[in-house]
Amino acid sequence: MSTKTILIAHRSAAVRDRFAAALADARHAFVSVGSEAEARAAAQAPASPINLVLVDLALAEDGAAFVRDVRQRPDRLVPVVVFSGSLPSAALVPALAAMNVAYINEHASTPQILPALAPHLFPDNFNRRASLRIALGVPVSYQAGQTISGAVTLDVSKGGIAIRTMNPLSKGTSVLVKFRLPGTPSEIAAQGHIAWSDRKTGMGVQFEKVSLIDQRLLERWVDERA
Repeated sequence: MSTKTILIAHRSAAVRDRFAAALADARHAFVSVGSEAEARAAAQAPASPINLVLVDLALAEDGAAFVRDVRQRPDRLVPVVVFSGSLPSAALVPALAAMNVAYINEHASTPQILPALAPHLFPDNFNRRASLRIALGVPVSYQAGQTISGAVTLDVSKGGIAIRTMNPLSKGTSVLVKFRLPGTPSEIAAQGHIAWSDRKTGMGVQFEKVSLIDQRLLERWVDERA
């Protein structure tokens, strides 16, 4: 596994330290900052090869501008993951979605952090479907038989969804998933089966039955972010 450098920008030293510990355990490098000015400087530093930025939106008055600036390197755009608890209102979601921003819970325990960040650190390893995937971290419920569980998504495509969980279902299991895309008015419900399962990452659901309305909503949402 190659080493990555992650910028951790959060107002809480405890949050920064927890995420830094998880990254250090995996031999990744990190830059930890607690202010908007420090985050901007670290993100743009020529000598700092930042591969991923973790952002606390509360550090800046204009969260969208903050994300737009820290993701822009001289030669490329850097993936950005926002600490979900720092999202000030749903009004900001469309602007962040347009920049393909993902979310992570700042209260995640140390063992949960690396699996949640892996798709953003090593996106090529998660290209399990031919269709375009959009990184997405929103709550999702899934039902297999009489058991209903909750988790957070990793990404979504027109034909399926990846779910982050430490207890994935077995490949081939039939499942009903329900989730709501940011900026949309209603929940999407889809019947499908587990296409892949990995205890270190989670599982992927391939949709088999989706209502026409939900399918159109999903396709439009993905196309707008392609």
